[in-house]
Amino acid sequence: MTPDHEIAIIGGGFSGIGAAILLQKAGFGDFLMLEEGDGVGGAWHWNTYPGVAVDIPSFSYQFSFEQISGWSRVYAPGRELKAYADYCVDKYDIRRRTRLGSKVVSATFDDEKHLWRLETADGWSMTARFVVGATGVLTQPKPPDIDGLAGFRGTVMHTARWDHGVDLRGKRVAVVGTGASAVQVIPSIAPEAGRLTVFQRTPIWCLPKPDVALPDPVRLALRRLPGAKRLSRLASQALVELTFPLAAHFHNLLPTAGAGERIGHAHLRRAVKDPETREKLTPRYALGCKRPSFSNEYLQTFNRENVVLETTGIDTITESGVRTADGTEHPVDVLVLATGFKVFEKGNMPAFTVRGADGVDLEKFWEENRFQAYQGVSVPGFPNLFTILGPYGYNGSSYFNLIETQTAHIVRCLRNARKTGATRVEVTNEANDRYFRSMLDRRKHQVFFQDSCSLANSYYFDVNGDVPFRASPTLETMVTSRFFDLDDYAFADAR
Repeated sequence: MTPDHEIAIIGGGFSGIGAAILLQKAGFGDFLMLEEGDGVGGAWHWNTYPGVAVDIPSFSYQFSFEQISGWSRVYAPGRELKAYADYCVDKYDIRRRTRLGSKVVSATFDDEKHLWRLETADGWSMTARFVVGATGVLTQPKPPDIDGLAGFRGTVMHTARWDHGVDLRGKRVAVVGTGASAVQVIPSIAPEAGRLTVFQRTPIWCLPKPDVALPDPVRLALRRLPGAKRLSRLASQALVELTFPLAAHFHNLLPTAGAGERIGHAHLRRAVKDPETREKLTPRYALGCKRPSFSNEYLQTFNRENVVLETTGIDTITESGVRTADGTEHPVDVLVLATGFKVFEKGNMPAFTVRGADGVDLEKFWEENRFQAYQGVSVPGFPNLFTILGPYGYNGSSYFNLIETQTAHIVRCLRNARKTGATRVEVTNEANDRYFRSMLDRRKHQVFFQDSCSLANSYYFDVNGDVPFRASPTLETMVTSRFFDLDDYAFADAR
């Protein structure tokens, strides 16, 4: 049976866009990209809250093959990332191979025909020989599990679904959560709100942000001077590598492991005037246990007279406010949920029902065997299925490094399938087990498994206490994606 398309790409964020471009460059042009939303860009399409921006330098947060010089700042605002997504889709003629408004709800593998059948929420279906899962992880908002939320009579919105029609001027606003999104949105809305109450469960490590506007002469230099883009990207990549992949995965081996914490403590002392507030904002866990943030405004916001930091746990949401465990009720007009996303949870890993060979359910497989995937790309028992952001795929560097690295792995598999006439490509159990053991063996050096991380309330940890990050420097991920042993996969045809 000939499928409708050779490849289906699920997700129209940068993972899907990058996969589509690189597959096309490699000669695989028969694909369809399916996107749930009404536009491309993924997180940068959905997240439009005030202050939204990248949290690594823009020189790293772009494709290596499509570097631009027009960023307005070192850390570009979200609208520029959304525009970059649209630019890439149009430049590489991906839009005509994209179906918007198509939320995939199930994928089922046909053992006999060696193809996948995809079903969408609106009842449409298609078949594809191969599937590339590019749904990302920061896509499905996670509402808090707090009693009374449904009965609140004011306005409620999640940062990932911001309602720009809501006027915050003079309003009593409450923000629940102090993660990466909250760090950006809180200083952006504080000047508007009449009173802003921030409900914090766990303080976040906040480091100074080396962010400045890029004036026209600098952008002109990036565009005209030979090697300028390459040099700026190299410097940016080095900064990113030092601050997460190396610091997190080789924590016990680095003599400078405490340097970041010293910088964070100094930043906090300089930024916050009140000693009591400063104490509440001081993390009690090691830097890296959960996602840190970079900001030159967040901590200073708590010096404002109209901003209150509340660290007493929330008991319930009432019709008109938030009641904490000590019985205090905080009147609220607008409730902002900065509570993050479903990451390593049911309903997001995987983001839709996936049934592989012999009808095995992927969610159940991971539930019974722990999250695992060979180089974060393939899972045994799920032929012809590849993921960009699978377990133990992302090492903490730029997502764009991940997209290019994982797609290189996928292209290598597809090229060999085309060369040998194979219609079924499946990673072997032996290869997957070997890779999984290698990741677990490296845990002893990672920051995540320090004792203090138990205090972090970090989404990095799954239900098994694992942190399914790839414990590798970026260079290793780039090399292994291009030179892994093809015998780690079984290639077969339908005859």
